[in-house]
Amino acid sequence: MGIFERYLTLWVALCILSGVGLGNLVPELFGAIARLELAHVNLVVALFIWVMIYPMMVQIDFSAIKDVARSRRDWC
Repeated sequence: MGIFERYLTLWVALCILSGVGLGNLVPELFGAIARLELAHVNLVVALFIWVMIYPMMVQIDFSAIKDVARSRRDWC
């Protein structure tokens, strides 16, 4: 198990605390983000859900990404 998976609860807690803190520091920004809606769907939330789901849909192998630069040099 990698460090990300091992401490996932900690990362989620830090993200929640960061979001609450930023919301208290810059409420105008978060109000503007909340108003970005289309058909009662927040566009920012929809975008982040798409970013989270899309790699699973296309079955991206993130462990192979590190080899992309090496294999690209082999093509040229």
